[in-house]
Amino acid sequence: MNPAIDSFLTHLAAELNLSGNTVAAYRLDLRDWENWATDGGVRPLDPVDVTTSDLRAWLGHESRRGIAASSLKRKASALRTFYRYLLERGVVASSPAESLVTPRLPKPLPVFVKPAEMRSLLDEEDAGAHNDFEVARNRLIIDMFYSTGLRCQELVDLRDAWADTAGGTLRVTGKRRKMRIVPIGGQLCRDIDAYRMLRDSEGISPSPADRDGRLFVTAAGEPMGRVSVYIIVRRMMEQAGVHAARLSPHVIRHSCATDLLNSGADLNSVRELLGHQSLATTQIYTHLGYRDIQKNYQQAHPRATKN
Repeated sequence: MNPAIDSFLTHLAAELNLSGNTVAAYRLDLRDWENWATDGGVRPLDPVDVTTSDLRAWLGHESRRGIAASSLKRKASALRTFYRYLLERGVVASSPAESLVTPRLPKPLPVFVKPAEMRSLLDEEDAGAHNDFEVARNRLIIDMFYSTGLRCQELVDLRDAWADTAGGTLRVTGKRRKMRIVPIGGQLCRDIDAYRMLRDSEGISPSPADRDGRLFVTAAGEPMGRVSVYIIVRRMMEQAGVHAARLSPHVIRHSCATDLLNSGADLNSVRELLGHQSLATTQIYTHLGYRDIQKNYQQAHPRATKN
């Protein structure tokens, strides 16, 4: 890969503290662009010689290949960020990527689980939760997502010491490795303590490789991975008969935010809880409440139902 791209990716990880997933996405997009621009490595890439027309030609090529509009937008963003990096370091005099235009995407409303189905999901494996480690752990994972609105990566990164059940708080590492304190209720605290007692009674201790001691581990003491958590959550949602367009941890995060706002929680408090940088990101959940109000109005008001 081109040295300038390598340096840029190192900058993202080491200086901007972007997540591994974000850096990997930038790497993939820039590698695809470099491969196209050099005809598969036949000639070297010099970012200084690249023009806006060259970048548009690549995005047009990707579009003709059937790449989704959302992916094209991400690729254009990767190019803009890369060239801003080169501009700041005096490598280029101007950025050929700054004027790139991609189709404006409609913002879909977040998928969420209805409160009744959420209760069913939380009760799904209650029967064996007190004596089976994996059952207790899996149910706690669901409860943690719904009670705190954590992202999947934030949950698997949780250290045991970061869950303070005496004080009722979690210490969470969010995007860009930004730390935040998340409050947790009494029931969740009791469930965490019960899970810990069950884990310890069965002699499950962190593996030597996991020096920091993750809260969520396998029966062998290994840290849980994102894929494993996704599989567990999807299976439990299917078993509970949840009706949602997607079945994933992020959907439960959306459900947490939606139910908080529908119950009168302050928008800025929900933003802090979820770890959003911008209030505009949190405001999308208010549209869900409005959509329900609008639907109920159309179904119930005599003037709205009139043909």
